[in-house]
Amino acid sequence: MSPMGISGAAWRKSVRSANGNCVEVALLADGRVGVRDSKDRHGRVLMLTPAQWRAFVSGVRKGEIGG
Repeated sequence: MSPMGISGAAWRKSVRSANGNCVEVALLADGRVGVRDSKDRHGRVLMLTPAQWRAFVSGVRKGEIGG
């Protein structure tokens, strides 16, 4: 997505973020969720549908992703 498509997005990162190796997420106007590297705020943004975001979060919580 172009920077114009995400302008005005309210990016946030986890309150558990302590070491700076984080991602930021934003709920976008079209309903998708944007995910970006907090250290590269002008880099690429991964765009997820709400269903994809829920599946990702579920996988993280179950220990299937990350670790």
